[in-house]
Amino acid sequence: MKQFIIETSARHVHVTQETLEVLFGKGTELTIKKMLSQPGQYASEQKVQVVGPKGALNCSILGPVRNLNQVEVSFTDARALGVVPPVRESGDVKGSAPCKLVGPCGEVELSEGVIVAKRHIHMTEEDAKEFNVKDKDVVSVKVINETGRGLTFHDTVVRVSPKFALAMHIDTDEANAGALSGLVMGEIIK
Repeated sequence: MKQFIIETSARHVHVTQETLEVLFGKGTELTIKKMLSQPGQYASEQKVQVVGPKGALNCSILGPVRNLNQVEVSFTDARALGVVPPVRESGDVKGSAPCKLVGPCGEVELSEGVIVAKRHIHMTEEDAKEFNVKDKDVVSVKVINETGRGLTFHDTVVRVSPKFALAMHIDTDEANAGALSGLVMGEIIK
């Protein structure tokens, strides 16, 4: 059976150019700290504080800038913040939890934008053919690891685009549930 890497996505923020400039000053551009596995995506040097009713967390901003603001956290992070975010696919923030973003030059109140990202597999069309799946299919993924904590992730969304590289993304709570660290592989089971 063909396998793919499973990557843990820690809490992070996506911002618009307008929000970036409020938080860091007019004309600010994101500075690349580290390229990520998805083509053109990167962790930036810029960090913000995400503030909720109960607490605050420092989060990296991922680039490039987007057309909407989005904060992706785990349920553990959400409890620390005091927010109740829905589980959603990236970009689906309508009616999600509010928060405040605080940077060195200003702050932005978000009336919505905080989500727990739905676990998903990025694939190209060629990958999807190999795995016999299509965009938006929901599959189960068996985790291949040596920790002795066998795990299968159900309700995993397949996302297909020529802009993607083959990889599954889970959050830190999901990784901790399986004691997953280092190189972790998965396979789709039907």
